[in-house]
Amino acid sequence: MIHEVTGDILLTRAQAIAHGVAPNDHFDQGLAAALHEKWPMMVKDFRHYAHQTHPKPGEIWTWGGFGARVFNLLTQEGEHVHGAKPGKAKTGNVNHCLKRLRHELEKEQIKSVALPKLATGVGGLSWSEVLPLIRSHLDDLNIPIFVYTQYQKGVQANEPGI
Repeated sequence: MIHEVTGDILLTRAQAIAHGVAPNDHFDQGLAAALHEKWPMMVKDFRHYAHQTHPKPGEIWTWGGFGARVFNLLTQEGEHVHGAKPGKAKTGNVNHCLKRLRHELEKEQIKSVALPKLATGVGGLSWSEVLPLIRSHLDDLNIPIFVYTQYQKGVQANEPGI
């Protein structure tokens, strides 16, 4: 039940948001920057987690706080070296993250989720590569999945089924 929508993902009524980051992400570009502004504690928690565990691309890290549920998909490359910049996304990482996301959505009984055009902005992949992966991993879930294909700041998307 994938719905492509237009609007501001930060105004979603979905139970959870999933987005792509790098293991060493600074949360200063794209959707990550907006999430940083909305939930600065999430970024602080992510930095602590990354410093302690040195996560690898393809993994996911889930954060919950202030009524939010955010799945941070490590779609991009990134070294845990001081000053290193986040790298580009790879389709293998996206594929693995979506497999893990599906598992988490089912395990946590999430009722709806919103995603951006995953790994296509800062991540650098083409939407024609990513959309088929999203469809193959999530299309048959029995929950509404809202893919924000066009951003419109301050506009709440039409999210059918919520």
